[in-house]
Amino acid sequence: MLVGYARVSTEDQNPDLQRRALKEAGCKKIFVEKASGAQRDRPQLVAALDYMRQGDTLCVWKLDRLARSLKQLIETVETFDERGTHFLSLTEKIDTSTPSGRLVFHVFGALAEFERGLIRERTLAGLASARARGRVGGRPKSVSDATVKAAKAMLQAGEMTVTEIAKQLGVSPSTLYRYLPAARANTA
Repeated sequence: MLVGYARVSTEDQNPDLQRRALKEAGCKKIFVEKASGAQRDRPQLVAALDYMRQGDTLCVWKLDRLARSLKQLIETVETFDERGTHFLSLTEKIDTSTPSGRLVFHVFGALAEFERGLIRERTLAGLASARARGRVGGRPKSVSDATVKAAKAMLQAGEMTVTEIAKQLGVSPSTLYRYLPAARANTA
């Protein structure tokens, strides 16, 4: 059985073109959703998948209606394999119930893995290059070493609370606790 899934990103968009194409393809039941493709929580997609039985095929008008990224698409189609269901994209003519359709998905998977590897290599090379130029990554410290030293001295004097010290130094108490975890133990 063909089960259709149509998705538009905004309330302004109309899913009629997708719905019509899915009906013409022979979909017996069509689930329609108005949600961003980046959104992981899509109730109508979940409903369509729950509706499907082994041997059924989820049919979409275009690949991007099912998933926003190649990784997300591959993960979704892998769940179809696990459930004994299939996937069909009308525009790209990809049908995972056929050997050639499965081959296309294996190629997509290999390309996605290759892309992730390249991104990782470039990221690591960029970080190494920045370190070689003396740049340090990460978020800058919100409190100087001198401020931490002053806060520690005030705490040891025992005349002020962490909140009072934080206010005097112009930082939040949670920031002080992050730099002086022992201060939390002293207040407990």
